[in-house]
Amino acid sequence: MRKKALTVAAFLALGAMITSCHQPETTTGKSLRLIVLEPGHFHAALVQKFRHDELDSVVHVYATEGPEVKDYLAKIEKFNARAENPTHWEEKVYTGPDFLEKMLSEKQGNVVVLAGNNQKKTDFIKKSVDAGLNVLSDKPMAIDEAGFGVLQSAFESAEKNRVLLYDIMTERYEITNTLQRELALLPELFGTLQKGTPEDPAVMKESVHHFFKYVAGEPLIRPAWFFDTRQQGEGIVDVTTHLVDLIQWSCFPDQVLDYKKDIQITKAAHSATQIRPSQFKLVTKKDSYPDFLHKDVKDSVLSVYANGTIDYALKGVHARVSVIWNFQAPEGTGDTHYSVMKGTKARLVIRQGKEQKFKPVLYIEAVEKSPAYGQAVAEAFKKVQARYPGIDLKADANGWQVVIDPKYDTGHESHFSQVADKYMGFLKEGKLPAWEVPNMIAKYYTTTQALKLARKE
Repeated sequence: MRKKALTVAAFLALGAMITSCHQPETTTGKSLRLIVLEPGHFHAALVQKFRHDELDSVVHVYATEGPEVKDYLAKIEKFNARAENPTHWEEKVYTGPDFLEKMLSEKQGNVVVLAGNNQKKTDFIKKSVDAGLNVLSDKPMAIDEAGFGVLQSAFESAEKNRVLLYDIMTERYEITNTLQRELALLPELFGTLQKGTPEDPAVMKESVHHFFKYVAGEPLIRPAWFFDTRQQGEGIVDVTTHLVDLIQWSCFPDQVLDYKKDIQITKAAHSATQIRPSQFKLVTKKDSYPDFLHKDVKDSVLSVYANGTIDYALKGVHARVSVIWNFQAPEGTGDTHYSVMKGTKARLVIRQGKEQKFKPVLYIEAVEKSPAYGQAVAEAFKKVQARYPGIDLKADANGWQVVIDPKYDTGHESHFSQVADKYMGFLKEGKLPAWEVPNMIAKYYTTTQALKLARKE
């Protein structure tokens, strides 16, 4: 065990998200104090990429000694040292096998940030809120049915202790997702959401990801446990949390969902991505598979159950989510997203393929084109333009493309800071919107029950 202090920059943005309204002010006069617990995913650094003035400059980190916390601190130092808009933070780091007990006993902050091993995360959440600490957690907060039960108890404990437990749903801040939701609220343009069928869902979302990628301009090094679905969780309970969240958020905005009544899972499936030894070494910097992965290795090839599909009905609306993990994207491409919402008057479609130069583009596809409908679309669109100046419509063969001012395309990494700002506002108010907690529970019920069903197939 050892203690060490170093300057940390990026902890600001994360800190913004981790404000607590129940703790006394620090010597700097700021009531928001961060605790970063066992950072093992690069999201722990991304949320700290930008400064938030409300946050105390001292951040306490509790973690296992090893490469993961070192990588996290290196990213923070890079944010600190950059020439443009640098951050200035002092991190106090404790590493040792008793890091969790040490954090809970010392309580050096009032908001815990979690982004790391998902097998441990749900227990960390529960113990943190039991101790009266706010928690901002990376997704997923639960990776199986047992974890879902613990998470339910954690939400009950958070309510009892008057603290806020929240997950980082960055995809709500991607501009095409935001505008798709906004346009679906316009009956003159969209009509009403169709119900669809299990074979032809009314809402579909597909996400394609890659194990090897660049983050903050550098090749991403993933921990070996990321490839162990017992620790990371299968793809059907990981990335799909974003997709399920977007469906709930877009189709039933600001509505409370009851997972016992409103969700019926009709089908679920999963499959593995094959990783060769050379690929594993490239992304982990390890020469061989650790013992805990041997169960998934055959003829030197590692099988990772990272892919999955869920077919389900939400309040009678048939939906499908699908996630695919490849090893590496072709040159000039990256992670992609496809989304469609089917209304009685139009389909709202997000595509991100070669035609779109691998950038997400939102389209309005008319069910029946006519001059009268075209005029209705133009008038309705003005309501959204008033909230998002700089967006416009461009006619195409099937309807219109939504032309978006580049100022809204801030990139995935910036969305963590936007989540931080939102969470900080909730902490100042002392509450989340009434629908957020039941809908988080509904989301994790959907993913964990789908995993249970997929494993039976």
